[in-house]
This record gives sequence, C-alpha cells and structure tokens, in this order.
Amino acid sequence: MKHVLVCLALVLPPVPAMAHHPGEQSDEVMTEREPAFEAMDLRRTPNLSGIDAGGTPLRIDAMEDRIIVISFAPEGCDAPCKSQQALLHKVQEGVNVTPMREMVTFLTVGLATEGWDSTNWHAISIEGGISEAADDYAALSERDSAAPMIHIIGRGGRHAAIFHGADFSHVNLILYINELTNAAPPPKPGLLESIFEIFQ
Repeated sequence: MKHVLVCLALVLPPVPAMAHHPGEQSDEVMTEREPAFEAMDLRRTPNLSGIDAGGTPLRIDAMEDRIIVISFAPEGCDAPCKSQQALLHKVQEGVNVTPMREMVTFLTVGLATEGWDSTNWHAISIEGGISEAADDYAALSERDSAAPMIHIIGRGGRHAAIFHGADFSHVNLILYINELTNAAPPPKPGLLESIFEIFQ
C-alpha cells in the first residue's frame, strides 16, 4: 500500500505535505489541517442495515474487513447533502484510481445520485427512516452542527472519524482513508469487553 501515495501524487493536485506518513498520528495531523475533521475512536456504531438498488441486503457489521464511508442524504436535506455527495463522489474517484478501491466501500443512505462507480458504492434504503438513522450517527459527534456528516468506519468496525459538511478538502479525506488502509485492524474484543459493550 505504500505506493498508494505515489499514485495519489500523480492524479491529485499538490497539497501541503503530509510527507512523513504519520501513521498512528494521523488523527492529530488531520485535526490540525482540516477543520471539518472530527476524530472518533468508538468500537461500536449504531446498527445500520438496508437494501441496495439491486435488492441486495447490506449490513455494515458484515463488512468489518473493509473501510466504510457512510453518508446520509434524507429527503429535505437538499443543497447541503447534494454538495456533500458531489464532494464525496470526487473522493471515490480519487480512491478508485489506487489499490484502495479493493478495500473501501461507499454507502449513501438516501439520495441516490448518478455517476458513481458501483463496484464499491451502494445507495441503500433502510427500515425505520433515514433521518432517524442519521440522527443516531450524528449523536456520536461532540459538535453542535446541523451539517450533514460523513462517518468513516475502519476495519474491524471501529468508528474512526467524521467529516462535517461539504467545505473540506476531498484530498484530505482520501489521505485519511489511505492511512486507515495501512493501519492494522484492531484486535477482536474479549468476552468480558463484548458483554460490557452490549450494556453501554
């Protein structure tokens, strides 16, 4: 995966250097360079399952070997969600010209737009309402913001980060995803930890 940054350098515009490849320090580095970034570190996320446009059931807890980029676009969100989806589409394009394509899945819950590469993107409908699911995920944030959020789930199901709104640099999100592809997945929780998490 180390050659991924070389590929990115060829296809993306120049940005201030993150050349030291911060690894475990990626949250701190991204916090400094991207105001829309909010670091998380949660072992569990709210349950999310749905049906894609082809009728295939999808559950995020069944994709723990992948990095998942989740966005919500409920009816009525309009311009903020459309702007975010357009930016996220650029992120997918940047990811998909690298080997990261095989490790990342993009999920849009709600508004389905055209032009996405369907090999690693799904628009899904869910039971219980999109707004309710978006609210459940938004409650994980410590920020008081009504802007739509993009939730980044690392391998192993760890909720790694949130990107807020549509004013962030898409290159920063690509670089952050790249860091997650190079990170080892967290160890599986032990029995006691699993029981404790059920009652949280």
